[in-house]
Amino acid sequence: MELIDGNEIASAIAEELTALVSTYGERKPCVAFVRVGEDPASVSYVRKKEKTAGKIGIESKLLVFPETISQEALLGEIDQLNDAQDIHGILVQAPLPDHIDDRTVFNHVSPVKDVDGFNATNLGKLCQEDGDAFVSCTPAGIVELIRRKGIDTEGKRVVVLGRSLIVGKPVGMLFLGKGSPGNATVTYCHSRTPDLERHTLEADILIAAIGRPRFVTENMVRPGATVIDVGINRIPDETKKSGYRLVGDVDFEKVAPKTSFITPVPGGVGPMTVAMLMTNTVKAYERSTCSP
Repeated sequence: MELIDGNEIASAIAEELTALVSTYGERKPCVAFVRVGEDPASVSYVRKKEKTAGKIGIESKLLVFPETISQEALLGEIDQLNDAQDIHGILVQAPLPDHIDDRTVFNHVSPVKDVDGFNATNLGKLCQEDGDAFVSCTPAGIVELIRRKGIDTEGKRVVVLGRSLIVGKPVGMLFLGKGSPGNATVTYCHSRTPDLERHTLEADILIAAIGRPRFVTENMVRPGATVIDVGINRIPDETKKSGYRLVGDVDFEKVAPKTSFITPVPGGVGPMTVAMLMTNTVKAYERSTCSP
């Protein structure tokens, strides 16, 4: 069993981006973070993204709005960011308040600044295998982990647990696509899939993205498989100052000995999500400087 260290690979990507950004002139890439409300997890996530951007040399702008902001007003703020010449990427931190429709907001972000890859235009381009697509950061990070570890996907069976627009659907499309990593046979499984274990035992690469702690057990994984754990779940732990600890969707301690490669939680996919956000921001900047 070999651990796939997301922190190590994300750090390597950050170093590569830092070197690249240092070659730019005075005008640097700039990403705008939009946060609605004071959800502690959202505050923490955005702060981490700001910190990473600063280390690379990417400028960032944080816009915080009260939880009571109307959807119309929020869309107006996004319009201003879409028009701003000095903003190259826009990220709207989820979750949003119940009275605001996530999909409407994500689709309102200009596709050329949609560094989170949630806009329908970019999802459509991904389906068409259009290289101009901004790919959702977590799926892009998963594929980058596989690529940098040299794990073969040609003709392999990839089983995805989950069908969300943020992770499940796009990551399956990436492995289904032509190229490397890619050319895999992809199976999607979800809450209505009967005899789930039969499918997971066929997986050369198993991607767990369902948000249920330790759902994937050792009897669901075939020997020698690669397991990518996307889940981040809080479970009570009185030994921790916070009163909880983070675990994935995979029962790591029991599953890991059966695998060839496996990602830990934390320290696996999570750091890659941030790294790919920075990669997309630099890509958006470079495209804007090349535009007529």
